[in-house]
Amino acid sequence: AAAADLTMAPLRATLPRRVLDGFGIAPRATSLHVQPRSLEELAHVLAQARHEGLAVSFRGNGRSYGDASLNAGGLAIDDRGLARVLDFDPGTGLLEAQMGVTIADLWRTGLPHGWWPAVVPGTMFPTMGGCVSMNIHGKNCYHAGPFGDHVVELDLMTADGTVRTLNRERDDELFRAVIGGLGLLGAVTRVKLQMKRVESGRLRVRPIRVPSLEAMFACFERRMPGADYMVGWLDAFASGSALGRGLVHEASYMSAAEDPEGVALLAVDRQGLPPSVLGVPRSLAWLFMKPFTNDPGMRLVNAVKYHLPEHTDADGQFRSGLVEFSFLLDYVPGWRNAYAPAGFQQFQLFLPDATARRGMREALERCQRHALVPYLAVFKRHKPDEYLLSHGLDGWSLALDFAIPAREPRRLQALTRELAALVLEHGGRFYPAKDVCITADDFARSHGERLTRFLALKRTLDPDGVFRNDQARRLGLA
Repeated sequence: AAAADLTMAPLRATLPRRVLDGFGIAPRATSLHVQPRSLEELAHVLAQARHEGLAVSFRGNGRSYGDASLNAGGLAIDDRGLARVLDFDPGTGLLEAQMGVTIADLWRTGLPHGWWPAVVPGTMFPTMGGCVSMNIHGKNCYHAGPFGDHVVELDLMTADGTVRTLNRERDDELFRAVIGGLGLLGAVTRVKLQMKRVESGRLRVRPIRVPSLEAMFACFERRMPGADYMVGWLDAFASGSALGRGLVHEASYMSAAEDPEGVALLAVDRQGLPPSVLGVPRSLAWLFMKPFTNDPGMRLVNAVKYHLPEHTDADGQFRSGLVEFSFLLDYVPGWRNAYAPAGFQQFQLFLPDATARRGMREALERCQRHALVPYLAVFKRHKPDEYLLSHGLDGWSLALDFAIPAREPRRLQALTRELAALVLEHGGRFYPAKDVCITADDFARSHGERLTRFLALKRTLDPDGVFRNDQARRLGLA
């Protein structure tokens, strides 16, 4: 990637143009591209972009599914040139990192000393800038909260190159606006995190098969108090009394006394993902997925997954490495290519506890009525938080992955419009990290006065509207 030119040559004349895509493949945009390698270079790029009237967006490893890192006709700043772990205290688990450091860098730094990131998503490749800007969540969100709850301090570089150090106590409103702020208030150049103490490199995992959506809710409510992680997978093809059937994975940390062999798995070289999937090398597995990436194939895959027993001990449990359990989306490198060329789209419903059971049942039924059944459906419990643009609420989420119909994409557009209306009807929220379809009105209605407060801060911090991207324009934030 091109490093920033420290002369004042126009960015439009000196930087390369690149076609970038969202992780779902389908949204694409051409923008100028630069990868600063120091804060000085970053400040220079921002100053020059401001001078030229260029819209600026940020991009790490491009793990947002939709258009959050795209900026048609503008400038995409690649944060991976600023990717140093600045400090780590093995005694306290406090870690300071630049914006381009990844979740993988976090666990590889902390785990040998008995520290694990308190919140991780399903992939280890998002960068700190993206994790903060999207306020990511994991399989433990019902008690650990989102990523932002473990940020102690951060540095924000605004459009004029000024760096402000923010923390929760001194800068409450701005701190809560930057976390989950979609990168629209400035560059999050440094993040100070509190890691989670662990004694073993393994988790104790209990798989639980549930026959319906109602049983999924009941299982979570019964098992959550004693679990560190819980996640559900649903077979979205099942209907009738079996609607929402699936598997729950409940997992808990183990002490060194409980798992003395697991202490050795704190070493980085003892963690990792299996070299093959069902006997196929991981790097080639997506090629074997592609013939099944259609309705008949995925109906079969989902049915087999539901009925196939997992290997457990006499107590119905098994032990899994932290990396193996946490990063399921990394098992098959390039798995998104199985959806090429049309791509895939995720719609994630966040519904409050009071209405989630009815709302999620209705969502699954609508998918089946439209003959657009999601090939993957993932279920989680959440707790509320105070970040201004947060998706967090006292309720539940259901993430639905749809293959985009190559010949009839408008069918999926019609369905997602119905799903968006359903979310709003039930008082729910949306998750910008996965979104590519909701409208400015949808977003405004779901956030209310919090959005008003966020926009007031943006006008103060970014009066020239430098920080904009395709998603912000679609959501009415730029």
